Amino acid sequence: MFDSADRYYARYRPRLPDHVVQLLARELASAAAPTLLDLGAGTGQVALSMLPALLPAAHLDLVDQDEGMLRTALDELEPQLGERTATVHAVPAEKFTPAQPGYQADLVTCCRAFHWMDRPAVLAMADRVAAPHAAVAIMGDGSLWTHQAEWTVALQGLIQSHLGAERRAGATGTYREPGRRYEDDLAESAFSDIAEHRIPFNRMWTPRSVLGYLRSTTFARPDLFADHAGFEDQAQQLLLQHARDGVLHEDGVFTLLLARRPGEAR
Repeated sequence: MFDSADRYYARYRPRLPDHVVQLLARELASAAAPTLLDLGAGTGQVALSMLPALLPAAHLDLVDQDEGMLRTALDELEPQLGERTATVHAVPAEKFTPAQPGYQADLVTCCRAFHWMDRPAVLAMADRVAAPHAAVAIMGDGSLWTHQAEWTVALQGLIQSHLGAERRAGATGTYREPGRRYEDDLAESAFSDIAEHRIPFNRMWTPRSVLGYLRSTTFARPDLFADHAGFEDQAQQLLLQHARDGVLHEDGVFTLLLARRPGEAR
């Protein structure tokens, strides 16, 4: 679904809010050489957000089916790694297999991607590779399709006028909400001790950054449109009408589910 979107994804997809980074960093504080396993890594938004908080001996494993996105992630990461190391794995999340014996991840993360996955299989894999003390972090903040500001509702209406009422999910499908809550998936897994954190944020966009973001999505990628240039002209005019001093605001909530095996210390 995200073929050829990696450069837009890398440039326009938001990184983690600072408070989320702080919460995740606490999960790694007791490890001298922490290993972070990021599932559905895309172009490295989680890894890049976490990098300043990771010790020099840290290792990152980035897992994604899209090789192009992982190449872009490494291009973004390598100048900033320092002594830290990173490995990419172009496989579905549930198929991740550590290269070295005795591997244990100190934190497993999945941001804005869990809904695309075979969730029970992914959590079973995490149970095999996560250290006894490790947490699984399932997190996200919706999208500009789900946000209910005046400008995002108007933008959604414009997209629907071109592509139909249903939310598209790539060239041939439509999006379906997960049939159950992530909390229910976690409750039936080894990681059934769940803590929810809800972190408010204010994110600022420009019309140009919104158009770049849309190019990275499954619901408004360029090849879905019969006349993408015409759509972008209309979208830019709409966004300019709603912007204040060239800025569009997104007030939202970032949800972080931190899940552990029962009995493990928080």
